[in-house]
Amino acid sequence: MNTEESYIKPGKFVDPLSDFGFRHYFGSEPNKEILIEFLNDLFEGVEYGPNEHDGDDKEDKRVVFDLHCRGSNGEYFIIEMQRIRQEYFRDRALYYSSRLIQRQLPKGKAFNSYQLPEVFLIALLEFRMEEKQRSHYFHDIALCNKSTGEIFYKKLGFKFIELPNFVKTEGELDNERDKWFYLLKHMSNMDQVPKFLDKRVFKLIFKIGTVSKLSKEERMAYEASLKAKWDTQNAFDHAIKEAAKKAAKEAAEEATKKAREEERARAEKEKHKVLVDSAKSLKETGLLSNEQIAKSLKLPLDVVENL
Repeated sequence: MNTEESYIKPGKFVDPLSDFGFRHYFGSEPNKEILIEFLNDLFEGVEYGPNEHDGDDKEDKRVVFDLHCRGSNGEYFIIEMQRIRQEYFRDRALYYSSRLIQRQLPKGKAFNSYQLPEVFLIALLEFRMEEKQRSHYFHDIALCNKSTGEIFYKKLGFKFIELPNFVKTEGELDNERDKWFYLLKHMSNMDQVPKFLDKRVFKLIFKIGTVSKLSKEERMAYEASLKAKWDTQNAFDHAIKEAAKKAAKEAAEEATKKAREEERARAEKEKHKVLVDSAKSLKETGLLSNEQIAKSLKLPLDVVENL
């Protein structure tokens, strides 16, 4: 990849897991039915809302969501796409939802009701939250009573989709939700519309997602988004490789150090055995006292006395 042209090679359809693609499909007002259909597989009744909330003052941390929608019953939905693993991703998810809840409380006047809106965060993850856990791809999380398992608070929830763990084939898709996950994970590598994705909303996605139909400005924005995605992934992969090299080097150095220590211990043990054997032989001659033998061989006196 020596040139920009060879670096950027989009497939036939816009990658929904790129920043441009995610907003192109799910954040476009003219095509908001796509997001509504997607959310209706998880919830019911969704309408658009703004996608940004500032803090109460300039000192507050600014919170910008990938997408933020409000349902017809007043509930709020935060939809995030996360490409690279973050050490405190769970903290971030809770912070985002908490800030949105806090923003809905009345400001500047007294109130006696703590009735809060429903807030749900949906996260599409291109990484595993736990590397060893690969059997679950959809996590439906809510506050619950640990003793009984019953839901304690129904108005705050998190839905995490770990796409690396979604390994179902076309014939294994059980429901519309599975079809969405399959589409999100594989669309960028498709060269035609699969027959099993015959739902109207899926046809719309492929229609607006054909790269050749993008305007010049959209194509440039998409390619820039792809490059940013690939750069980020390459940087992450490089960091992983460097970390692996460092770990391997440290492991080798530790192994060498341990081997040297073990060899030194064996040598010391063998040396001690030779000295003890010599002391035993000298003691049997009766020509030297225990003190003289211990001093000449640099052995503890009690070792010689116990021979």
